[in-house]
Amino acid sequence: MSALHTWPGLALSRPHYVDGRFAASDGPEIAVVNPANEQTLALIRSVSAEDLDQAVRAARSAFAGPWSSTTADRRADLLHDLCDRLTAMESELVDDVIAETGSTVGLAQGLQVRGAIDTLRWFADAARRGPVGGYEYELPPAGDPARRSTSRILQVPAGVVAAITAYNYPLLLLARKLGAILASGCTCVVLPSPRAPLSTWRLFGALHEVGLADGVANLVIGDGETGRRLSSHPGIDVVSFTGSVAVGRQVMKQAADTTKKVLLELGGKSPSIILPDADLPAAVAGTIARFTTAAGQGCGCTTRVFVPERDFASFTDLARETIGRMRVGDPTDPEVDMGPLITAEHRHSVESYVWRALADGGRLLAGGGRPDHERGFFLNPAVVDQVTNDSEIATHELFGPVAVAIPYRDTATAITLANSSAFGLNAAIWGPLDDCLDLAPRLRSGTVVVNGGAGTRADAPWGGFGDSGLGREGGEAGLAEFFEPKHVQWAL
Repeated sequence: MSALHTWPGLALSRPHYVDGRFAASDGPEIAVVNPANEQTLALIRSVSAEDLDQAVRAARSAFAGPWSSTTADRRADLLHDLCDRLTAMESELVDDVIAETGSTVGLAQGLQVRGAIDTLRWFADAARRGPVGGYEYELPPAGDPARRSTSRILQVPAGVVAAITAYNYPLLLLARKLGAILASGCTCVVLPSPRAPLSTWRLFGALHEVGLADGVANLVIGDGETGRRLSSHPGIDVVSFTGSVAVGRQVMKQAADTTKKVLLELGGKSPSIILPDADLPAAVAGTIARFTTAAGQGCGCTTRVFVPERDFASFTDLARETIGRMRVGDPTDPEVDMGPLITAEHRHSVESYVWRALADGGRLLAGGGRPDHERGFFLNPAVVDQVTNDSEIATHELFGPVAVAIPYRDTATAITLANSSAFGLNAAIWGPLDDCLDLAPRLRSGTVVVNGGAGTRADAPWGGFGDSGLGREGGEAGLAEFFEPKHVQWAL
């Protein structure tokens, strides 16, 4: 398994991993394209309906077999072995992520790859100790004196999981799902985004090498129709999906006929509130970094910036200066700050939001346009102002490096504006610590980051309210999603 980006146009002959073996299929051809240079990285035959059924059957058989009763220590050891193997192949994974997503070197090395390994290792330790309360615990005796009983609560694996990931953080998103799935004793069928499946394919090679039992984790690569078949498959017990709101709603509908549990990690239109006494240069730099990471292709990007009226002129100057210094280009260059968007179509979609906002009276406060590159789906970061909080560009998730800046008069108004959204995923507050901590509980958001925080944590939950999804990933809450409580009661 040499680095895939050195093999442009490679026909990946066995892209799927089913029942412990890499396998071919005969579905429609998928081209995986490097968004920085538009070269075809790999050509993949999508999984067929019959082969998808085989993958689900393999997961079902493994779950019904010895895997769900495998000891916690054995599951933990396997996950630790996987982390060791991934660490040994870190440079290959970094190359793959850069090539298929356009992620910059630093982001690929850090959050994309090391963050994924750290997440899997946290779940390895969690497998050993079990969910909160343990794998089983007893309730105190209850009932009247004539009919006393006692009870034991077992926390058992939920079953076979369809794990569907997005293209922007392919390994980190997979790690949050796969770590919890394997730690809990569930089995799975993984469907990565067809735009960025190559690093996932390499991870499955590592899973094979560490000796995971056949059928426990299966990989299929396909399109939207594959996702529809998988999320509605009667052999699936839980669907864990990361992606857009529109597709997430479809997943819920598809899963309804077979009454599956559905976990959705969807979009965001997250606020960044700069308080009057904030360190303005730090707040501006941090806010711009948050909405330009991964070229803005992150559900947690803080793309609505609320600025005190008195500070708006200074904010404008700092935003122009900060964006003006940013380098957009070849993501393999360590000096580059931002790489490309994933496709030409997606870039056009992001640009269209900006064009419509400007046509409706908005102003390009900072940045904008495209850099002068012959190839690649590059777009300069931008900040738009003179729009309202209920305008299209302020309510829709663009999934690109564009933010809106909105002035406010007082803190109460800022909180109201921040909460006036269908989303509720990842808010930021900048200012005196005590003031920020007082305001954080008032924000309708699954995560609130104060003064930049300190990075993603494997032991913390990720998820949100409203259109941002259902359930949580990561941490104890994310592990708990893959267990079902079983009540065992007997008379005394």
